[in-house]
Amino acid sequence: MIIAITSEGPSLDGKVDPKFGRCSYFIIYDIDTMKYESLKNPNATAGGGAGVQSAQLMSEKNVSVVLTGNPGPKALQIFDAAEIKVVSVLTGGTVQAVIDEYKSGL
Repeated sequence: MIIAITSEGPSLDGKVDPKFGRCSYFIIYDIDTMKYESLKNPNATAGGGAGVQSAQLMSEKNVSVVLTGNPGPKALQIFDAAEIKVVSVLTGGTVQAVIDEYKSGL
């Protein structure tokens, strides 16, 4: 299963970013292989529609679950249509800590 976590930095040690559409990075993490891709968010500075464009990007990356703060209603519509689950996480922790917490709840 592939999950995505919004991050302030490009590594698993980065802090979780509470913003979805305008986060700095997406960490695309494969739970089965424990490998990840760090993806600089191309929509972070978009004039508008950052949440929708970022949600579409998650669909293109075959993400099943997004761990983030609170995405906007338009992004949630994209997630619903793509059958991507959104899990709101408490921010301040590292990406690795959030991944470990999510995996322990599987």
